[in-house]
Amino acid sequence: MPHAYRVVIPGNHDSIVGDASRRALITNATLLVNEGIEIMRLKFWGSPTTPLLGEAFGVVSDTVRAKLYTRIPADTDILVTHGPPYGILDQAHGSDRHEGCQQLLTAVQRVKPMLHVFGHIHGAFGTYITDDTLFVNAALPGRDFGMSHRPHVFKLPRR
Repeated sequence: MPHAYRVVIPGNHDSIVGDASRRALITNATLLVNEGIEIMRLKFWGSPTTPLLGEAFGVVSDTVRAKLYTRIPADTDILVTHGPPYGILDQAHGSDRHEGCQQLLTAVQRVKPMLHVFGHIHGAFGTYITDDTLFVNAALPGRDFGMSHRPHVFKLPRR
């Protein structure tokens, strides 16, 4: 991508960067693992954490995830997570099961970022907007894990 800034969040298959010493392998982007960065006066915070057992960055405990998400600063403009918040673009096509994280939803409701980008649930690709936040499920793979979707492109307001 020819952009001046790139923010990357690992996912549940990215165990190689689970070891902090290997995170330096990412040299052309800023890798966020439960931390934030300011770019052009916009405050980003990113987390790869999901409620998955046995996956990279999986945290099964609701209590531990809730505590982790209290670290998201209240003035975060852009939240980037691997998984979705509960009930928002978190259902695969044809499923009535919500795969999102309730503790992340609570954090999003507290922080009210202008943008929350996530993926993980490939079949829920799309956007959803509330009075406070534009939610973007940016998962590019489809059901067969091939690249089925084109990236979302939009302009953010200047701060």
